[in-house]
Amino acid sequence: MYLLLLASRFVSSQTRAASHLTTKHRDSVSEPMAEDLVKEKDEEKTFAELGVCVELVEACESLNWKNPSKIQAEAIPYALEGKDLIGLAQTGSGKTGAFALPILQSLLEHKSPFFACVLSPTRELAIQIGEQFEALGSGIGVKCSVLVGGVDMVQQALSLGKRPHIVVATPGRLLDHLTNTKGFSLRTLKYLVLDEADRLLNMDFEKAIDDILKAIPKERRTYLFSATMTNKVNKLQRACLRNPVKIEAASKYSTVDTLKQQFRFVPAKYKDCYLVYILTEMPGSTSMVFTRTCEATRILALVLRNLGLKAIPISGQMSQAKRLGALTKFKAGECNILICTDVASRGLDIPSVDVVINYDIPTNSKDYIHRVGRTARAGRSGLAVALVNQYEVEWYLQIEQLIGKKLEEYPAEEAEVLMLLERVSDAKRMSQMKIKESFTNKRRRGEDDGEDDGERHHFKNSNGSKKFRRNQR
Repeated sequence: MYLLLLASRFVSSQTRAASHLTTKHRDSVSEPMAEDLVKEKDEEKTFAELGVCVELVEACESLNWKNPSKIQAEAIPYALEGKDLIGLAQTGSGKTGAFALPILQSLLEHKSPFFACVLSPTRELAIQIGEQFEALGSGIGVKCSVLVGGVDMVQQALSLGKRPHIVVATPGRLLDHLTNTKGFSLRTLKYLVLDEADRLLNMDFEKAIDDILKAIPKERRTYLFSATMTNKVNKLQRACLRNPVKIEAASKYSTVDTLKQQFRFVPAKYKDCYLVYILTEMPGSTSMVFTRTCEATRILALVLRNLGLKAIPISGQMSQAKRLGALTKFKAGECNILICTDVASRGLDIPSVDVVINYDIPTNSKDYIHRVGRTARAGRSGLAVALVNQYEVEWYLQIEQLIGKKLEEYPAEEAEVLMLLERVSDAKRMSQMKIKESFTNKRRRGEDDGEDDGERHHFKNSNGSKKFRRNQR
């Protein structure tokens, strides 16, 4: 009965999705840029051959950057010529280096405070970009200030008082400082970078971006970089690009060849069982599990920990300190499963990720590309698995349409998966009770419920003894 229902939904959803996408494609208008589209080059060059100065070539070598990636090889020469850029490349392809190196080289020639500003849609990505600027510029005395929410504004204002060369920020916090921090302005800014530009140019950040653009000089270089990019010309014009060079080091919506992508149609009521099954099939792997809501990250992390798996949540409801703490533990290998919302889907470079699981299918197909881009980075291989229930078929079909391929089915015997049902149900019941109890206690103490005890790791099963194994029942 379930299969018949799913097949019916699949066919009707496919028809609706195809119609929707055809209409969407017909309505979108592609505007030619002032420069011709740059084609990929087969020859491999060195950073020195691209025109990068000796000091920065040495910095690249210290970071073990042996040769430029495709996006770097194509973008850096135009950037050094003083062109505005629109860069499109797959995740994990070195986009940060593509804009950081030209900015630092120009800074060497004309050193001045508040020389460049890089905007990022997420706090974690902003911090990571700041770290890369500091690493590349450590030998030339570059000062960088990172401005993100969840951190004391006074400390950030003190950092700005030291007049850094590079400011990396989320739009909201940068606007806070432009409005409230005495003596701070970006009137001398020479470079503006929008990383994950498609996200920054959408309506979520519209007002903040518009206000920032009014506060900075029109005479500047502007770079837009992302793994996915909008064709809507009015959005690009809002960023005040002038005769930009458009560089596509990948097809418009693509994933890397080293990424193996699979799906599994599952009944919604058994999705937790399938998740546990997949994770326990690959016990030594480092995995990221994407959910749609903050609440789902909390309960899934508790369920998995009750089953003896080393899981930790990260979401926008956690304080910045706890979010960074969760990322640090994940990167260090203390926890090998990160349960996250899309706050972790963009730009984060965690080379050790082996598997990405889409526990909830994203409603925006582009988010899928960013999520699965957390694995198979910098030439490594990786696996992405999408768990699709009967209510998510249409979203899944739109993803297949976007990336232009049919995914393989993840192999699993349902009878074997459902052997886990009783233990997973018990673990979920205990987790819900724990969250309810935690909420009640925090209400009594007047604390913020957005931060549960997800940082405390007791990797035991529901009896508090040995780690969970699938053959226990």
